[in-house]
Amino acid sequence: MSDDIAYPVLRTSDAGLALSTARRLVEFGRREDSRVAAYAELCSVAEVQRVARELPQGQYTGDFDHREIDAVPREQWPPLVAGLAGPDLPTDPAAYERRLPVRCELDDLPIGSMEDIFAAVIGPSRGWINWEWLCWPDAPELDFLGERKHAEVSLLFNTRTRDLDEPADDHTVLLHVRSCRIDGRQVREPYAHWLAEQAGLTVVGPGELW
Repeated sequence: MSDDIAYPVLRTSDAGLALSTARRLVEFGRREDSRVAAYAELCSVAEVQRVARELPQGQYTGDFDHREIDAVPREQWPPLVAGLAGPDLPTDPAAYERRLPVRCELDDLPIGSMEDIFAAVIGPSRGWINWEWLCWPDAPELDFLGERKHAEVSLLFNTRTRDLDEPADDHTVLLHVRSCRIDGRQVREPYAHWLAEQAGLTVVGPGELW
């Protein structure tokens, strides 16, 4: 069992620049079977309906109290709690009472299938795009082997944390490598710096366990 550690390589208020930078990193490690996923937390009915029109293939899940579903078969959960595709979402704003924020999830999709639309429609909401199943090359001059399991790129929108619990006025591109901590030090951090340099970037802050 091992974890990723994700290092920021760009922070910018320009979502288009953040996306193009993330894609530059992705292309450096892309394989035929690489995939992309995305997630957003939508805090108003208007945002849910707007995003669902543009991303109908997403899975939309409303907030809930665990007492609603404990020991209840999934088929008996409220529809918005169980999750709905965009076209199946209720149009009546009253249906969203006690259900905000609504989570939008897209998972295991081909690279290039939805990133432009997601970045364009997320607006002020917090969320992320994550490219996975990449492959980082060896860095023999640093005596580092490459990465497969932990080779990922993330783009955080309007937040700087994985949990989306802190709003921000900018977007952050993150480069993932395997976390390997010895005597309190991340010994693979130099590899993250090397990878960033190969794409013309620089690590701009401390890593975050992912």
